[in-house]
Amino acid sequence: MGKIAARNRKARHDYLIEDKLEVGIALVGTEVKSLREGRGSITEAYAGEKEGELFLFNAYIPEYQSGHRFGHETRRPRKLLLHRREIDRLGGLIRRTGITLVPLLIYFNDRGIAKVQLAVARGKKKHDKRAAEKEREWQRERARLMREKG
Repeated sequence: MGKIAARNRKARHDYLIEDKLEVGIALVGTEVKSLREGRGSITEAYAGEKEGELFLFNAYIPEYQSGHRFGHETRRPRKLLLHRREIDRLGGLIRRTGITLVPLLIYFNDRGIAKVQLAVARGKKKHDKRAAEKEREWQRERARLMREKG
């Protein structure tokens, strides 16, 4: 994995991650330049099906500062590049209840191509979030105790 352009930190807190996959994304030139500066945000973004294709909705990529005044739309749906079989499989998962496609990362691979790490996720309930927080605090406390003892 190369340079990370945008990260969704809230995804692991709000969702149970069941599976991850790497997909391509169709971007215009000013979007790529803006992402290379690390200015994108995918905290509210999700992937969904539209007309038999998968799109990334609500991802915020600001306009490139040095670009011309007719840049790109900041929150436009961006097409995700997958094989037909993967699109059909993920579309079937989306139609099931409680399953969401959440972007975890947008990054540039070793060849400089923008990729999205998508997660097949199930939304956490409030009590699941509390249990995860309690477990995390216990692990932190246990590590502290182990450091003190030896």
